[in-house]
Amino acid sequence: MHSSIPRLTAVLAAGALAFSALPSNASTPVETGSTSTLSEAFKTAAAQYDVPRELLVGIGYAESHLDGHDGQPSQANGYGVMHLASNPSNPTMSEAAKLTGLPVEQLAKDANVRGAAAVLDSYADQAGLQGQARRDIGRWYEVVAKYSHSADGPTARLYTDEVYRIIGLGVGAEGVSTQPVKVTPQRGKYANVAPLGTRTPASIQAADYPGAIWNAANSANYRVGRTAAISTIVIHVTQGSYAGTISWFKNASSQVSAHYVVRSSDGQITQMVAEKDTAYHVRSANPYTIGIEHEGFVDQPSWFTDAMYRASAALTKNIAERRGIPKTRSYIKGHNEIPGNDHTDPGPNWNWNYYMQLVNGGNPNPPTYNFTTYGSGVRVRSDAKLTASIVTTLPGPTQVFVTCQKQGDTVNAEGTSNNWWSKLRDQGGYMSNIYIDHPAAQLPGVPVC
Repeated sequence: MHSSIPRLTAVLAAGALAFSALPSNASTPVETGSTSTLSEAFKTAAAQYDVPRELLVGIGYAESHLDGHDGQPSQANGYGVMHLASNPSNPTMSEAAKLTGLPVEQLAKDANVRGAAAVLDSYADQAGLQGQARRDIGRWYEVVAKYSHSADGPTARLYTDEVYRIIGLGVGAEGVSTQPVKVTPQRGKYANVAPLGTRTPASIQAADYPGAIWNAANSANYRVGRTAAISTIVIHVTQGSYAGTISWFKNASSQVSAHYVVRSSDGQITQMVAEKDTAYHVRSANPYTIGIEHEGFVDQPSWFTDAMYRASAALTKNIAERRGIPKTRSYIKGHNEIPGNDHTDPGPNWNWNYYMQLVNGGNPNPPTYNFTTYGSGVRVRSDAKLTASIVTTLPGPTQVFVTCQKQGDTVNAEGTSNNWWSKLRDQGGYMSNIYIDHPAAQLPGVPVC
């Protein structure tokens, strides 16, 4: 999407938080923890600022899937794993600099988690959260909501509920893991705020697409009416989180919007601009286009889930059929394909072939990705768990077709560990990625199940 977003005045050197690439050669797996530079950053920051580690990791995963994106800013000018931001509505970067005494160049990269912990600590102090009460993750709800600097109460609740959902599930990204934690969120002033996922009669009536939740963008971020007939649908990637994007479009200073935003985890769709009106998303092409934003980052395929593809394709199919737009790539385009735009989204990780098959009413199997296994006697299980039943055993190095991958039990051997598992098309089960002959723990380009 196009935006005129202020950047940090400091020049940010290339690079981001270091992640450990986990080799795939391993023997008998056992459950274990894993360590990395990022893991140590969470551990140290949690101890230094008395912020629960699970809370820090949950925020980081909600914001970025624990990826620093090589120091590049989000669409809301947020940096790093924890999305320390510098924009008119979110001052967390400047607050972190003041609290830690560190320069923004460092806070944008290797000190990002420390900076976020300092800000959360400050907010907790302001909320009177002290002593043993800080051990209760449920009591941090209003602090996390404040950290989001959302445009309104419903958006803040959307953001914070997602963080707590992640804490409840546990995280098993490369080098960082947390166990599922049963938490009862103490929502305080947000207890009576209806989350954005609540579809009221008014919200349903206001949406052009029956499956969407209506939540209007700020009126400064779009223009009422059109100066040209609608002829093109544009596919975007948000470069940020679902809740963060919704909040940004509700902020008058952003000067950007899109008609729809699609969530990664389950394909939830929010409509923010009526189709009859002109959203600000592709510069000179705004008058004749409808924009659909997809939660995530261009360089990180883990956001592009099958649920997102299918929900978005159903939306695009509906728009095209209602408006007489041909369901071809000549009329359904990426942001990067629109003349006069300098953006790269949706990027090389977006699977256009699969998406267009869905748009045209097909029900294709998810794409498969070809890999070779390492070692012999590799067990394929019914789920991504070491306790799951064994479906079959691969006798030796074998070509396998992976449909998707997900986080499960951590597998460790010979000093390496991995909690990502691949779903195999032909074997009908899951095998640990530690047995895939590829250096990355999370296979690049393979969607999350």
